[in-house]
Amino acid sequence: MKVSGISLIFLVCAFGLIPGISALSPEIDNGYSVRPANDLFLPSVIMPMSTGTIGQGQTVYYSKYVSSGTMAIYPDLNWGDTSDSLTLTISAPDATLGPYNDASDGVINGRIYLSVSKPSGLTPGSWSFRVYGEHVTGVQGFSFNV
Repeated sequence: MKVSGISLIFLVCAFGLIPGISALSPEIDNGYSVRPANDLFLPSVIMPMSTGTIGQGQTVYYSKYVSSGTMAIYPDLNWGDTSDSLTLTISAPDATLGPYNDASDGVINGRIYLSVSKPSGLTPGSWSFRVYGEHVTGVQGFSFNV
């Protein structure tokens, strides 16, 4: 009985981890790998950041020119309030990636922090980033940087 109880606890814990592990699997689309960036160590470089506000059903767009030879970008949408839900859709010159939500990076924390890479290098050109207020009460402030 004691062994069965321990085995049951182990199995319940193991099954509880399966959704979390599968949520962290990289998404492959048109050769792009999109995965959580939470575990990456990036050099402490001051990166340009945009701030804004968004309401229910509203959309805000950002763009960035990606140079030839760029291997990865790290889009970071941070609003901090888990009661509101924002999504991020990334449009490369040759693919649309997403939409991604708060759970896409494996952590529910009011932040979508991703690593987008491609073994042959990202397609150069203008990339756009669509922030959408999926479920927002009132007005939600956020920061975005890539």
